[in-house]
Amino acid sequence: MKSDRTRSQERILQLLQQCDRALSAQDIYVELRTGSQAVGLATVYRALESLKLEGSVQGRTLPTGESLYSCVQADRHHLTCLHCGESIAIDECPVEQLEQKLESLHQFKIYYHTLEFFGVCLTCAPTEVDNNLERDRVIHLHHHHSHD
Repeated sequence: MKSDRTRSQERILQLLQQCDRALSAQDIYVELRTGSQAVGLATVYRALESLKLEGSVQGRTLPTGESLYSCVQADRHHLTCLHCGESIAIDECPVEQLEQKLESLHQFKIYYHTLEFFGVCLTCAPTEVDNNLERDRVIHLHHHHSHD
């Protein structure tokens, strides 16, 4: 299977291996366009799909709907802020035993898994708290007026 890769797939895989962060299809398209042979965006998407099916590339979708792609190395897990979109990678895998159990239980070869926690980072937290207080106060005010 691995030997049947297209030139585009090979180039995308090399690019992802060189980068230490996940890239969007758009990022990959722009990176490859600066090289000698240009690759169309549709080709990038097709190549990424094939590499995903092969288990060489993993994708994760952000709250914005944008997908980020990276090489399948160790599984990465993230804490993602819903306010600013920042992702903090966490190194330990809380579901490693579960993965092994599922593999043997269902006779299923798992290539990778993604695990993402959504919330608010420390930088955005005060804003979030203020917004909630503001909302509660507005609800509270409306509540008082209804008794008049």
